[in-house]
Amino acid sequence: MVDALFSTRVGTSQNDKTVRCGLCAHRCLIKEGHRGLCGVRENVSGVLQSLVYGKVISEHVDPIEKKPLFHFLPGTLSYSIATVGCNFRCQHCQNYEISQYPHTHAGAVAGTDRSPEQIVAAAVSSGCASISYTYVEPTIFFEFALDIARLAEKAGLKNVFVSNGYTSEEAAQMIIPHLHGNNIDLKSFSDSFYKKICGARLQPVLDTITRMVRGGVWVEVTTLIIPGLNDTENELRDIARFVAGLNPDIPWHVSRFYPTYQMTDRPPTPPATVLRAREIGMEEGLRYVYTGNLPGDGGESTVCPACQKVVIERQGYRILATHLEQGALPGTVRCSFCRAPLPGVFA
Repeated sequence: MVDALFSTRVGTSQNDKTVRCGLCAHRCLIKEGHRGLCGVRENVSGVLQSLVYGKVISEHVDPIEKKPLFHFLPGTLSYSIATVGCNFRCQHCQNYEISQYPHTHAGAVAGTDRSPEQIVAAAVSSGCASISYTYVEPTIFFEFALDIARLAEKAGLKNVFVSNGYTSEEAAQMIIPHLHGNNIDLKSFSDSFYKKICGARLQPVLDTITRMVRGGVWVEVTTLIIPGLNDTENELRDIARFVAGLNPDIPWHVSRFYPTYQMTDRPPTPPATVLRAREIGMEEGLRYVYTGNLPGDGGESTVCPACQKVVIERQGYRILATHLEQGALPGTVRCSFCRAPLPGVFA
């Protein structure tokens, strides 16, 4: 355990050791001996502590496209880690075995002991170009992620969050200088959806997306389209309009839902709905809209908006061909057909 960042003692008497956690937008009020909603931050005698520092539950080498990030060091590998715990309770969580582990195992915290130095060394030796803090909400293991991120930069690695966007303003401002990419789920444009399905609210997610974009982090947005919950044309258009209003170059990933966890009463998303979402995104001014969980439909490839030719051809997480050349500045690329620039982060 380590002392947690962003905690404030708010007890009204000497014996009242209540603290408020400021790590995420829930801002949990935690009494002595209790934990926050994430299940991994505990008030120990008036001091909030992280129970998951160095406790790695999942550790893999993934293609960066799996995050998904399509304009961030495409074709490279990312060393991907997670601890148990999450500050959301999504009914359709694909990683519920680890995200909800403390809640389903009487508060237990599982994981293999790892130091930040070991994570960075493993990433380098695996030939990875980045470290991704993923599988669960990385904000809940913020202290561990921050220490790794600082070391990763010194080793020449990029840092990536795959996030639900519920990071507090204070935590976001602390990680932004060390964060290079962030795929953020925008699960719905309805506050009632967030309350009912995720146990959260919409506005903090919108705030985090805005904060990350303005902070210079490369952001891509993902929406899992669930039949009957967030699949109306009006809602999809609201999401696309919000993203395009920040920057029309932000990639939007619209993905097909499959029944899982506590949401097995709904069918998989019809492919036509996902394809229509892509059309809506383009109609609202987004230049890069990608379809997920629909292999072979062509919606995974990057098309140059200027000449409409494929510049990165993908199938699943694999890149089959690229038609890019060095841009005018280091770290930039452009279409090899018409020489229009392609936005993103490139080697």
